[in-house]
Amino acid sequence: MIYTGISVFSKKPVELQTEGTKIRSVKNIDTQEKIPYISPGFLDMQVNGYNGSDYSLEDLSFDGIRSIIDSLAVSGTARHVPTIVTSPQKLILRNLKVIKDAVEKYPEIAASIAGIHIEGPYISSEDGPRGAHDPQYIRDPDITEFSEWQKVSGGRIAIVTLAPERKGAFDFIRAITLKGIIASIGHTGAVPEQIREAVLKGAELSTHLGNGSHAVIPRLKNYIWEQLASDELYSGIITDGFHLPAPVVKVFTRAKGLDRLILVSDTALLGGRPPGIYKWGNIDVEVHKDGHLGLAGTPYLAGAGHLLDWDIAHFVSFTGAALADAIRLCTVNPARLLK
Repeated sequence: MIYTGISVFSKKPVELQTEGTKIRSVKNIDTQEKIPYISPGFLDMQVNGYNGSDYSLEDLSFDGIRSIIDSLAVSGTARHVPTIVTSPQKLILRNLKVIKDAVEKYPEIAASIAGIHIEGPYISSEDGPRGAHDPQYIRDPDITEFSEWQKVSGGRIAIVTLAPERKGAFDFIRAITLKGIIASIGHTGAVPEQIREAVLKGAELSTHLGNGSHAVIPRLKNYIWEQLASDELYSGIITDGFHLPAPVVKVFTRAKGLDRLILVSDTALLGGRPPGIYKWGNIDVEVHKDGHLGLAGTPYLAGAGHLLDWDIAHFVSFTGAALADAIRLCTVNPARLLK
C-alpha cells in the first residue's frame, strides 16, 4: 500500500509505502494536491473502555476488547494500555487473564496493546481523590497480590497507579520499580513530603494530574504543586476541555515542559454513546450533547468521553503548541516511558 500526506513532524509531503504490517519506505515528494496530515498512530496510556465495552466489566470478552480497539482506531489510536480500575481481586485476575489470552491468541490484538495499567485499588479512600472508584474495594498495597496479577497477566502489567499515603506504599513502589513496572501517583491526598518520598522510591508518572483530587487544597503546600515541581515525573493529562480548564493546561505545560507531558484520554464505558442517561452500575450517567460524561443532574464528571484526536486539537488550542509537539505527547513520550 502507498499513502501520501503532510508529515506532522517535517511539515513536508511524503509518500509512505507499506508491505504487510511493515513500513518499507518514507520519502519526500513534490505535490500541489490537497492531502491530509500523516502521523504515527497514537499511543493512549489510559483506556478504561469505550462505547459499551470496558476492561473492568464482569463479562469482559475477546469481542469487547476488539470493539475497544476498533473504536480507538477510528480516532488514530493504534496502540493503548488497557486500564483496570479498583475492583475485587477475583475480577482483576479474571480480566487480566482475558486480556492475556486475547493477546496470545490474536496477533492483531497483541499489536494493539502496549501493556496493562492497574489504576487502584491502592488509592485514597477520601471523597475527591477517590474519584468514581468503589470505596468497598480500596485497600493498602500488597506485593503478594500484585505478584498474582503479574503472573496471571503473563508479565504484561506496565503501570500501577497508587496513593503514596497508603500504608506500605513506599516499599511497594520500590519493589515494583525494581521489576521495571511504572509506579504512578494518582487518586491521592498525600502531603508534599509523601509525594517527594514516592519519587525518591522510584515513582515515574502522575496519573491524570489535576483530576482525582480534592475540590479545595492548601494554597501553596499541596500534592499538585509537588508533582509539577518533580522533574523526575512524567504527567499524564486529560485535555478534553472538561477535566482541566485551558489556563491549567497551559500552566501544566509550562511547568513540566513538552518532554514530560503525556496526553491520555482516560475514556470510559459510555464514551462514544449517543446523548442520553444510562445506568453505570448503580449510578445514572448522562452523555451530554458535546460528548462529555456527567453524573446525571449534577455538575460532576463521570469519566472521559473523548478520544485522543479530540484531546490533541484542544491541547493545541489551549497552549498554542505546534501540532507536531502535541502529537509527540501521545506517540514519542509514552513510547519512551513504556520503553
